[in-house]
Amino acid sequence: MTKPDKKDSKSSTIALNKKARFDFTIEERLEAGVALEGWEVKSLRAGRVQISDSYVLLKNGEAYIIGSLITPLPTASTHIVPDAQRTRKLLLHRTEINRLIGAVERKGYALVVTAMYWHNRKVKVEIGLAKGKQSHDKRENLKQRDWDREQQRTMKKRR
Repeated sequence: MTKPDKKDSKSSTIALNKKARFDFTIEERLEAGVALEGWEVKSLRAGRVQISDSYVLLKNGEAYIIGSLITPLPTASTHIVPDAQRTRKLLLHRTEINRLIGAVERKGYALVVTAMYWHNRKVKVEIGLAKGKQSHDKRENLKQRDWDREQQRTMKKRR
């Protein structure tokens, strides 16, 4: 007997980091797995995650997420003490880690978490290799966004 096809009406996105797209110019994106505990997966399914202040730290040839907040559910198991802001290990290939270490140390890039999503029933994180924006770049970005909105309004009035 075959399993019926599940049409997933929910989005596979768990969390987005819009602040990273505003503060940084993201030049390259990578997908990485995350080593999680059981209570963390349950909290992610409930949508209790925040990645707005999270970044990636490369230490001893391994990658870790720092600053992500996964709030434990009140029904978490009684025999564990959940730590909501613990550092979580990223699962990347050795060649990817070496390339990222070179970019961060030599070229002055930063590694920020831009999104967290489900992929084949596994939690994946999108990492952005980014350069910080200057404040004048951010102001220009805001002006462009306002101008685009104004154009949309005028086009809508003409119809």
